[in-house]
Amino acid sequence: MSATRAHTALVLNGPNLNLLGLREPDVYGSTTLAEIEAECTMVAARLSLEIDFRQSNHEGFLIDAIHEAVGHVNGIVINPGGLSHTSIALRDALAAVPLPVIEVHLSNVHQREDFRHTSYVSAVASAVITGAGAHGYTLALEHLAMLTDGGDEVLA
Repeated sequence: MSATRAHTALVLNGPNLNLLGLREPDVYGSTTLAEIEAECTMVAARLSLEIDFRQSNHEGFLIDAIHEAVGHVNGIVINPGGLSHTSIALRDALAAVPLPVIEVHLSNVHQREDFRHTSYVSAVASAVITGAGAHGYTLALEHLAMLTDGGDEVLA
């Protein structure tokens, strides 16, 4: 990973995303996490970004990665998976770091079970991309690049 903060994005993936391609393909699609990482790497190169792409089924690992990101990356793309709806600690970690956060969900969580309609992460995210499938990661990286290259101001 580059030590240059202005050219690196941290891409975090939460619980069960390691099972993409196998887990409920009718909901999450057939694209694997490795395929998403490969696409993110190509898109990041086009955007002159480096990426640090990680996945964990452990909340504490994700929180540690967020804390360690300060001073090393210019923003975070996160698909928190089910932690979106349950983890105040993950939300607080994202709120504590002075970095733009783009939240990504493969499925449209608003068309699913009621408990998925609330995300603690959304309240601290600069943008939320939901229901775009694996393409949501590309959109998130493009938006992050725009935000960090002095593009449009982030609206509160």
